[in-house]
Amino acid sequence: MTAVSTATAEELTAAAPARFWDRQRRLGVGVAAIGLLATVLFGALAPSETARFTLSEDAAGAALSINGQVGAIAFGVIALGAGAVLLAGLARRYQTGVLSLGILAFVLSFLCWQVAGKFLPLVDTVSGTLELAVPLILGALAGVLGERSGVVNVAIEGQFLMGAFGAALVGTMATSVWAGVLSAAVGGVLIAAILAVLAIRYLVDQVVVGIVLNLLALGVTGFLYERLMQPDAQSYNQPPKMPEWHIPGLADIPVIGPVLFDTNALVWLALILVFAIHFGLTRTRWGLRTRAVGEHPTAADTVGIRVRGLRYLNVLLGGVIAGAGGAYFTLVATGSFNKNMTSGAGFIALAALIFGRWTPFGALGAALFFGFAQKLATYLSAVGSPVPSQFLNMLPYLATIVAVAGLVGRVRAPAADGQPYIKS
Repeated sequence: MTAVSTATAEELTAAAPARFWDRQRRLGVGVAAIGLLATVLFGALAPSETARFTLSEDAAGAALSINGQVGAIAFGVIALGAGAVLLAGLARRYQTGVLSLGILAFVLSFLCWQVAGKFLPLVDTVSGTLELAVPLILGALAGVLGERSGVVNVAIEGQFLMGAFGAALVGTMATSVWAGVLSAAVGGVLIAAILAVLAIRYLVDQVVVGIVLNLLALGVTGFLYERLMQPDAQSYNQPPKMPEWHIPGLADIPVIGPVLFDTNALVWLALILVFAIHFGLTRTRWGLRTRAVGEHPTAADTVGIRVRGLRYLNVLLGGVIAGAGGAYFTLVATGSFNKNMTSGAGFIALAALIFGRWTPFGALGAALFFGFAQKLATYLSAVGSPVPSQFLNMLPYLATIVAVAGLVGRVRAPAADGQPYIKS
C-alpha cells in the first residue's frame, strides 16, 4: 500500500505542469516595463545634444561622448531586451547577470537624458558615492554582526549620534582626529552596551529598545549641544578635519586612483571591514558560531557555545563600528556637531542591511546604491534637472521594499533574529 501511494505521488508530481509565472518571468515583466519606459519616455524627452561623461571636474577630458537622445533610446532598448530574455525564460543560469544588465541599462538611459547638453564628472561622482556610503557601510556592518547572532539592532541611529557627538567633543578638546575617532567608538559602545543588557539579559523587546535608545541619544546629545557646545563652540565644537591620504603612483590611476588612494582613513576602514567580516563569518570558528547562534541558539548551546556571551560580544563590536561611522559626520562631512545631524542615516543603514540580505558584501552594494542615489540627486539639483531630487532620494527605499517583498529573490533574516534566548 505504501509503495502504491509513493508511486502515485511521484506520478502526480511528474505530471504537474511547471509554474509559468515564476520569479524569473515576473522579473522579466518588471525589467521590460522599465526598458519600455526608458525607450519611449527618456528617448522622447532627451534633447539631441551631446552628453559628456568626463574624468575631470570640467567638460574637458571626456571619457565618453554620446548623443543624449540616441543613448537614451539605445540603452532603453538594451533594458527592454534584457526583460524579454527573462520573460522568455532563456536566462536560467545567468538570471542575476541579465537582471543587472537591464537595471544598469535603465540607469544609463536616464543619465543620457539628464546629461545631454551637460557633463557628468565620473571621478567626482564615484568618489562622492563612496564617501556618502561610508557611514551606511559601517552602520550596516554593525547590523550584520548583531543580527547574524540574533539581536536586532535598531539603535544604529543612536550609535551614529553618540559617535558624532563624541568625535566632535573629544576631537576638539584634544585637538586630535584620532582621539575623536576613538571617542566616537566609545560612544557607539555605550549605546550598544545598553541594548545588549536590556535585550539579552532582561529579554526586553529588541525593536522597542532600539527605538528608545535612538530617542535617548537624540535627547542627550541635543541637551549637551545646547548647554555645552553652542555657548562655546571654539572650545567644544571645532574638531580638526580628517586628513586625506594621498598615495603617490596609485592615486594617479584613472578613476580608481583618486577614489581609493586619495581619500580619508574611514573609507579604507569601511572597505577593509567588509572583507574582514565576510572572511570572519565564512572562514573562522567565530563566524561559524555566530551563524549557529543566529539560526538555532538551542542547538548551539547544546554543543557548548555560549549563546549570550557571543551575542554580547557581537553587539559590542557592532557598537564600535557604528560609532566610528558616526565620526564621519563631524570629522569628514561637516566639521562640527549639530542636533540630529545624522538625519535618519541609521535607518538607511538598517535598510541597506536588509536590502543586502544580511551579508557584508550585500550591505556594501546596498550602501553604494544609496550613496549613488544621494550623489545623483545632488548633481541633478545643481544642473537644474526637472526631476525632483526627492524622487531620486526615495528610490533606494522603494528598492528595499521590493526586495523585502521577495520580488527580486528570497530575502530571509536569520531564523533566531530578534528572539531572546532563554536557557532551558
